[in-house]
This record gives sequence, structure tokens and C-alpha cells, in this order.
Amino acid sequence: MDSPQRRKRKQQARIYKPAYAKFLSVRSLTVCLSFFVFVLFISSDRLPIHKGVSFRPVLRTSTLSLLPAFLTGNGGAHATSKSRYPRLVVEGRVLMPDHLMLIVSTKLTPPVDNLDCVYYDLVLEQVVLKPVLSVDEYHQFKSIVRCHLPPLNFSASVNLRGRQRGRLGNVVVERRDWLLRLNQSVVPSWDRVVYEAVLDWNAHTRNVVVFAKGLNLKPHREADARKFRCHFSLTDFDQHHRGLFVLTTQAIAAAQETVRCLLPRSILNNPDKAKDIRVTVGRRGDGNVEGADDAPLPSIAKLQNVNSHQGKSNTGKYELCACTMLWNQASFLREWIIYHAWLGIERWFIYDNNSDDELQEVIDELNLHDYNITRHAWPWVKTQEAGFSHCALRAKHECKWLGLFDVDEFFYFPHDRGQDIPGPNSLRALVMNYTDSPTYAEIRTVCHSYGPSGLTSSPSQGVTVGYTCRLEAPERHKSIVRPELLHTTLLNAVHHFRLQDGYTYLDLPESKAVVNHYKYQVWDTFKAKFFRRVSTYVTNWQDDQNKGSKDRAPGLGTEAIEPHNWRLQFCEVWDTGLKDFVMASFADSASGFLPWERSLA
Repeated sequence: MDSPQRRKRKQQARIYKPAYAKFLSVRSLTVCLSFFVFVLFISSDRLPIHKGVSFRPVLRTSTLSLLPAFLTGNGGAHATSKSRYPRLVVEGRVLMPDHLMLIVSTKLTPPVDNLDCVYYDLVLEQVVLKPVLSVDEYHQFKSIVRCHLPPLNFSASVNLRGRQRGRLGNVVVERRDWLLRLNQSVVPSWDRVVYEAVLDWNAHTRNVVVFAKGLNLKPHREADARKFRCHFSLTDFDQHHRGLFVLTTQAIAAAQETVRCLLPRSILNNPDKAKDIRVTVGRRGDGNVEGADDAPLPSIAKLQNVNSHQGKSNTGKYELCACTMLWNQASFLREWIIYHAWLGIERWFIYDNNSDDELQEVIDELNLHDYNITRHAWPWVKTQEAGFSHCALRAKHECKWLGLFDVDEFFYFPHDRGQDIPGPNSLRALVMNYTDSPTYAEIRTVCHSYGPSGLTSSPSQGVTVGYTCRLEAPERHKSIVRPELLHTTLLNAVHHFRLQDGYTYLDLPESKAVVNHYKYQVWDTFKAKFFRRVSTYVTNWQDDQNKGSKDRAPGLGTEAIEPHNWRLQFCEVWDTGLKDFVMASFADSASGFLPWERSLA
């Protein structure tokens, strides 16, 4: 005869078995459907393709991504027909250093004051809700949602929920039936993940460039591409489905955080159908034994086709474009754009590295006046080199020349008294002289670093007029490149790229052109750099290492404490050349105002 405890265990097993079996059957059906679609995809080059029919792969999504009715408000007693978030599917998650980032398949529009992050504690079997930190557009039709880091002992598989009317943010909801079904997939950390994948597609190149953290490649050096492979799949690469329905190709170039791979034949034949195929990178096993490869990196990257952007309407490519990466530089953007547009830059790529100021509003205002600016959310911290490589891939379809510099750097053409003052479009005219050059694919210009120039507050007329004292010796250089002539590795050191064999760079003499770098501004502006550095080649200023780097302020330690006489430092040569040029060329003759001093609206 069974004991009472044994009868109780049998009864509990009968209660939960149907739900568990149902879950397994749904999961099995999803996997089978994914396999069927994948087979159709890889054989699509042999099937008739009807014009206008788009490829929609069936993605295996974690069970956490599809929230039940009691959390989403899509059914049951809490359903609402006017929900702002009818169905939120989380396609990927990454643990960043100071937040948890979610990639959502839906384009969300701020404000998001009624959207919560949902955290799961599988030990205590509870759900905790917290308001999202921020929302940003991603890849045109998707969104980035930033959540607080999970509480201690909570799963990193965080989801989203549209808040019900009247419900508070930090609410604890217990649902044992749902919690028992959770699929505890591993959420990658930022130091080990594949985060972007771009189709590089034109008449001469047909492959994919994959951006990854965790490869540990040596900086500024090409790696042995034979050691890497790319894997393509309709399903996630995780601990449960690693290797299912995967196409694998060989890498042909590798450097820093980028790996370039061949494309599978099915994608080569139908690139327009490759959207949202997930990609990752793995190290090739010793001896090239089939199946002996190391486990691929976790991936949130899906193929993106940047060739969809069109160049200048009916007239080919733009002659001169510019790309920058920034964080919270909205107050400086107007001066930088207006000034360089006058010099002839026609197209702008702004890579936004997690700004939380009024950057988008400034861009929208400038675009109303036809400045042709595109903002691209680039949430990946300490990846300026990778971001510039990504930008070069986009720009080569639109631009003959691409300048890569920061919003505190200004090109300037010195001139002596009696000489003609450089006129509008002078920078564009300069690069156009070398557009068809069989030798030059890059133009380098030296930089002069300016100090606070005795100021204690930001100059109201802008940096070009306010800062007039600099270091005597130039520091480094900035480059304008022909993006279609860059090396296949896209190897760069921010200041310059590696070029294709047979091409070299042109060093402009200081007497012809310089870049004024307003690097050491008034202390309140300068100390903001301690919070977050955009660049990847610079150590964090708060870390006790690389103190001799030129990207540190000489004599400045690792704390954001204003040094004695900061306003008088870095001042060896008074140079008012650019200030005089700006006042002569841009100031209103009646009021003296410069065009960036006030709103353009």
C-alpha cells in the first residue's frame, strides 16, 4: 500500500504533467516549423521567386519573449483593446556594464512611462516589475529598451509588459504555473557577444561583416582569418539549440572586433531574403576536423543590408560625407554641422552612443533646413573603431569621400593677409581633386589641441570663437577616406584606416589645412568625459593605467577633480585664425550673431 507521502507526490505529478507536456509539444512544433522554413530558405535559389513576396523566417523565440495574458494585458480579465503594446517580442538581451539591454521586434515611441521590465525569481517563484530606463529606435523598425540590472538572484531573462491603468511599478506578482515553465536561456554579457552583422554587397564584394566582443584579437593588427567561421541560423544560438539548422562559412578577414565571412550560397542568390537571419562567430577547431569547432559566441546579431540606403537622387554618390560617434554632445552639434556644411559636407552619419540629451531634437531641427543628417543608435560602449567600420560600410554606397572626426574638431584652411579667404565648399573642392586618383585613397590633416583659453564658462558664440590658445606641437591627425577603397579587414585606429593594396595616403601640409581640436575646454565641459569615453582605444580615465596616453590630459590623474589653474593650461600659442575666419564669414552684419547661437526654427 502506498504511503500518504507517495500518493501526494503522484497526485502532484498528474497535476503538472499535462501543462509540461503541452509546453513540450508547442516547442517541438515550433522547432519543426523552423526547420521546414530553413529548408525552404536554403533551397530558394532553385524555387520560383515571386516579385513582391518578402521572406519572413520563423524564429524560435524564448518562451520568456511571449508573455502570458496576465502580464501583457492581451487576454483575460486584464485585457484592453487600447493597449499601446499589443505584443512585445524580445529578440535579444545583453548584460551591459550598467544596465540590461533588450532588443524588441516592435518600434516603440517614447514616452514609455507605462512600460515595465519584468524580472523573474525562480527560487522564490515571483515576478518583480520595474519601469524601463529608456527606449530608442534600432535598425529602423525595432527598438532598444534599457532596463535596470536584475536584482540579486533574479534571472537576466527579463521581459516587458505594458502597465495596467492604476498599477504601480514595483509590484510583486506570484504565478507558480507560469514560473515553472520558464526557459532559463543564458543572457550574454557585453564582454562576450556577437552584436552586429552587416551584408557587404556590391559588384565586387559579396560577404558579411560580423562585429563581436570576446575574440581577444590584438588591437590594430590583422588576425589569421583561417581560425574563424561564421554560422547562420533561423534559431537562436543558445545552450539548447546550438548547431541546429546552421549553415557555416569560412572567414576571409579578421581584425579587432570584426570578422568578414563568405555568404552561404542561398543568401548569395537571394540577398533580399536574408533579413533577420541570425549570425555568430566561432573559432575553428584544430586539424580542421568536422564538428571539432569551438562553441560559437552568443549572438544577438541579425543580418542587416545597409545597401538599401540610396545615394544622391539621380546623380550618383555624394562627393563628401562625414561620420562621427558621440555621447551627449547635442549642445555642440549645431555649430559643427553648420560650419562644415558651409565647407561642403553634404551628408552626415551620427552614431549615437547612448546619449540622453536633446540630440534627436537638434537633428530634427537641422534636417528641417536640409542638412541631411541620419542618426544611428549605436548602444555598444567602447566600440568607436567598430562603429567607424560599420559607418564605412554604409557610406560606401552613398559617398565618394567620408570624413571621420569628432564634434569638437573643425577643419580650417589657414591663409595669410592678402590671400583670398577660403570660400564655401572649399573642403569638398579639395577632396574632389583626388576622387579619381589611382594613388590616394585617404587625405590626412594634422590636429592642433586647444585649451580653456582663460575661460571659466562655455563660450556663448561657440568653440571656434571662444577658444583661441593651443599647444604648439600638433597631436595626431584626422582622415578623409574613400570608403570603397578600404582594406577588407576594415582595420582602423579611429584616426585612419588601412587601405587596399596599391593605395596610400596624402599628408596635407600645415600651411594648407589643419584641424582645430577643442580638446581641453572649460572644466565643467571637460569633466563630463570622465563619466563615459566614446572611444575604444582610450583607457577609462578613472582606471589607473595607460597614464602616458596622449588621450589623457597631461598631468591629470584618475579623478574628476579640477586641477589648479585649469583655465590657463594647454596654452602655448595664441591662435585666432579660425575665430577671425568665422566672424568674417558667418556673423550677421547687423547683429553680429552667428547662425548656431540661436534656434534655426
